[in-house]
Formats: sequence, structure tokens, C-alpha cells
Amino acid sequence: MSVQQDLLDLGDLFNFCDLSTFTQNIPLEWVASALDLSSQATIRRRRLPADQVLWLVLGMALFRDEPVHEVARRLNICAQGLASDHLLARSGVTEARKRLGADPVEWLFRKTGTQWGAERYDDDAWHDLQVFAVDGALLRTPDTPELRDHFGSGNTPSERQTPFPMLRLVALMNVRSHVILDAQLSPYRRSEMRLADEFLQQIPDHSVTLFDKGFWGAELLSSLSSAGSNRHWLIPAKKGLVCEEVSRYSQHDRLVRMKVSPQARKRNPALPSHWEVREVSYEIQGKVKTVMTSLPVDTYNAKAVAKLYQERWEIELGFRDIKSSMQQNAMTLRSKKVELIYQEVWGLLLAYNVIRREASQAAVAFGRAPSDIRFKPACQYIAVQLIVMAAANPISATGRRLAELRAGIGGLFLDHRPRPSRPRTVKISKTRFPVDRKAAPLK
Repeated sequence: MSVQQDLLDLGDLFNFCDLSTFTQNIPLEWVASALDLSSQATIRRRRLPADQVLWLVLGMALFRDEPVHEVARRLNICAQGLASDHLLARSGVTEARKRLGADPVEWLFRKTGTQWGAERYDDDAWHDLQVFAVDGALLRTPDTPELRDHFGSGNTPSERQTPFPMLRLVALMNVRSHVILDAQLSPYRRSEMRLADEFLQQIPDHSVTLFDKGFWGAELLSSLSSAGSNRHWLIPAKKGLVCEEVSRYSQHDRLVRMKVSPQARKRNPALPSHWEVREVSYEIQGKVKTVMTSLPVDTYNAKAVAKLYQERWEIELGFRDIKSSMQQNAMTLRSKKVELIYQEVWGLLLAYNVIRREASQAAVAFGRAPSDIRFKPACQYIAVQLIVMAAANPISATGRRLAELRAGIGGLFLDHRPRPSRPRTVKISKTRFPVDRKAAPLK
């Protein structure tokens, strides 16, 4: 039996109805504002009121290996005094989630991203600039006609489509703390670049944002630099990019001029016919890589710029934490209705931010960087232990409990010792037929 299961069994001893664990990071006034957006309001005293269903959505993200109704039962998600000792009907849990809708969960996630995403920690800046990253990921949904019609899916070389409908996620992440500032969800067919346009204004001033090459475009990058103060970007050069050299700063550093595409100028007539960007080249594992940036040459040298771009992979690690550690590598999301799919994913992102925020606070207490925390054990430890500790006596000694919690995270830091070299070897290919190693070779 897993450690998570053992700790969940403590729900039989403690009353989790209050779930005040999350109020240490999520103030109650945020919750009240979020619930004002609920799709259905009622004065009826329900067994599953909206505020408790909101915590249930977080519990779904934290305990992916438990069915939804079992999460509700174990955490005692119900109004106090309303027969909480009886099992909840599965249909009642589903109907309660429908009444809540996706908007309150989305609002609460965005609130946490705005408040926590731009927080600064000691030594988390790069040359006095905060570092952010933008990238996209795909999440699979169950294969139902309703979900396939709404979300769509990718095409295969044949006329068939991919086995599952897919939801597109594009996120803006703080590279150093891994907290997600903002995100956009959409059906599969919508462009990642157009989704990223919607949260560029959320990027703080005095920052540099790292992009994947799929976000290359004069409109997006120019608007990022011009919309704020001292906001810069860094992105790899597209293959076959046509440009002319304006000036050369060093052997691997120069200023180039490129044409702005007619499509971009049609969408934004304010764009000029040409634009100038800095091009930095560097060698890694025997291959020459090239990145484009708005960072000025007189302040940021080429070597530092090339090294900075390696941090773009931090957002990939964040997506891995969500899919692998939180979702347990599940093939699809849980929900089977469009509105509940959006609610589930916003809850997943909200729970991720709560865990990252608490892990960041613990890292600071130990004088370490927030990204040094190993996410998977932190997720298990924080999601369960913090609930148990706060629910046992949610009012008193909160500061002491948080101190004890963060003290327990001391063993969850990454080990930066060099790993032993293990050269890759070619292994026998898998086959469903038995292999007779004594058989004579074919002639």
C-alpha cells in the first residue's frame, strides 16, 4: 500500500471538512470572490456546498489514484452536520461539480499566479532580471463524442485520427520558482502562439522570457518588448531564416535585419516592414546553435545569453511534474464533460501552484533555491501531511505547524553530485515471439 493511501486513511480519524490547509496560502476572501462566479447560485443548504466542492477539485489533483467520490468521502468534503458519516452518492458529487463550474477554479488559479508568480527570492534573478518561460503541452481526454467534437485531435498519416481528443495548454512559468503565472486552455486546433498573445501583459517588467522556436514571430516578440519596461525575450532561430547582417559585435554575436511577413503586418498594421534583432551563436555537443534576443549587447555578453537559454527546459520539467508526479502518468484526464474537463485542469494547475509555493517557502527557509526541491516527494509530503496537520487543529499553532512541515522538506532537495557515466548500449529488440538462441542462423 502506498504512503499516500496510508495517510489518506487518517481521514477516518480527523475531520477534513474545513480543509483550512489551503487557506494558509489561499486567503478566504479569494475563495469568496471566486465562488461569486459560480454558474449556479442557491440559498439551499446543500450537503456539498460550493466552497467544499472547490476543495474537492484540488483533492482530485492531489490524489489522482483515488476515484472522485472516494476523495470526497475520505476527505469528508461536506457541510458540517449534514450526515457526513454516510457515503456520498457518485451522482451527487458529479452534480455538485457541475453546479460549481470551471470559472471559480480558473479565477482562483489566475489569482495565485498573479500574486505568487512574480515573487522574488534571494539570488533568483539573472543580471537583475527575472526569468520566465512560455511553452505548450497537450493533455488527453476520454474518448467520447462530446469531447472529440469540442476538443478535436491530431491527424495521422491515414484518414484516422489520434486515439484520444486533446486539449492544448500554454503556460507562462517563473523559471526559478516554477510557479505558473498564467495559462490558457483551448481545443487542439488553436495555435499556441495565439494563446500566448493573451497573457503577454502578465509578464512583469525587468524580465527576460524564454520561448520555444514555435513562438517565433515579429508581432508577438515586438509586442512583448514594447508593452512594458525593460522586458526582453530569447528564442532559438528558425531553420532557413533569411536575414542580413547590420553589424558584428564578435565572432558569434551580431545584429541582423529581417523582413516582417505580410501576414503579420496584416494582423498588425503598426508593424514596420523590417525589424532588427541580435543573433548569438554557440556550440554544444559539437553542434552550432543560434538564438535571437532583444537583450542589448552592451549589458549582456554572448556567453551569458547562450547559457541562459538552457534554462528554458525548466518549464518542460514543470509539465513533467504535472503529468507524471501529479497525474501519475494517467492516459487521460478524469472528467467526461467539457465543462468538467476545464474545471479539472484549472484545479490541477491551482494545486500545482499551491505545492510549488509551499516548496519555495520551505527552500528559502533552508537557504536553498526553490527549484532545488524535488517535486514528487514534495507533492506527496505537502499534499497529505499539511492537510493532516492543519485539519487536526486548524485554528491554533498554525505557524508552528508550517515550520514543522518545512523542516520535514529538508530531505527533499535535489542531489547535484555528478552522476556516473553509463554509456548507452544497443539491446535486442522486443518481439512477441520466443527467441531460440541455440538455433542455427538462416542461410
